[in-house]
Amino acid sequence: MLAFLLIALGILSRFLVHFNNFTPILAIALFAGFYLSKRNALIVPLAMMVISDAFVGFHAMVAFTWGSILLIALIGNKFKDDKSFKTVGLSGLGGAVLFYLITNFGVWLFYNTYPKSPAGLVQCYIAAIPYFRGTLLSTVIYTAVLFGGYEYLAARLKQTRFAHLV
Repeated sequence: MLAFLLIALGILSRFLVHFNNFTPILAIALFAGFYLSKRNALIVPLAMMVISDAFVGFHAMVAFTWGSILLIALIGNKFKDDKSFKTVGLSGLGGAVLFYLITNFGVWLFYNTYPKSPAGLVQCYIAAIPYFRGTLLSTVIYTAVLFGGYEYLAARLKQTRFAHLV
């Protein structure tokens, strides 16, 4: 049930108007990695992206975008036994940086906007900083909301007659 809710949230978020790269996608992938089985942790972000890209449109960088999101889910899965503030926070920050580095490498590689040289790659990364701000901020905020909200609800459920569901 949780996997389906995450997929639905991710798909819906892709159709909402948002600021530059300010979406919950990376936080959802990280959350799926921490809270779901490895198999489902990979299915959730992949399903979100495949279904929404079928409507939004596929692009040359799908492998870079989807691949980086899947890596973020794997990061969450790797550290799933340590849901401390530090581990979750660093995983979110690291995931945002990883997404920035991988996807902008794809931009540099597949588009003719920048020279195919180390200097061109640096130009690409510099030009993408405004988008990185949105990615970083949204990942931090949505990670806090998802993880904090889930843990709060789980703690509340344990105190009720529904404790056997948690």
